[in-house]
Amino acid sequence: MLDSTVWRQYHSENSFRTYIAEFCQMEEVDLIVEDKELYSALKAKLTKKELKLFAMDTANVGDDKLKSEFSYDDASLEKAKFKLYKKLKQDKTRLEFRESSRDRER
Repeated sequence: MLDSTVWRQYHSENSFRTYIAEFCQMEEVDLIVEDKELYSALKAKLTKKELKLFAMDTANVGDDKLKSEFSYDDASLEKAKFKLYKKLKQDKTRLEFRESSRDRER
């Protein structure tokens, strides 16, 4: 289904639902039911670089590998992580992941 995604490069399962719920401070039952639609919403809200950082960071890839992958130093890695997780907590991002947001579009 979502086998060739950035997420699956670093995770063996489509576990992004759990992480979205955790970082967006939402209940999993409130998230979009269909994984493909939820992943599309995630891709729409994050840049490619942020999505890859999210996938790698939640897969517990070491900071050294993250720094070399993105050409970051310590400070810029922490700043990028802060920005990413701050974005996930924003209402305009969180609301896009809710099942009720899909109901409005239909």
